[in-house]
Amino acid sequence: MKRCNMAGVVERVQKHRASLRKAGMRPVQIWVPDTRREGFAEECKRQSALIKNDQHEKEVLRFLDESADREGWKA
Repeated sequence: MKRCNMAGVVERVQKHRASLRKAGMRPVQIWVPDTRREGFAEECKRQSALIKNDQHEKEVLRFLDESADREGWKA
């Protein structure tokens, strides 16, 4: 990217962020697991197997299912 063009990008990003802040939003940075990492899928399967027949997990899932607002959502 050219140096002179970079200034335009920076200004555009600053304006966009300012408009978001004006609308009551704030920036938040979060760290999430890297799904591309070697062993990720296997670890998901391992953890899922641990709670497969857990009664508390079933209660939580039932609660989430019952309380979910699906109006307007399409599968």
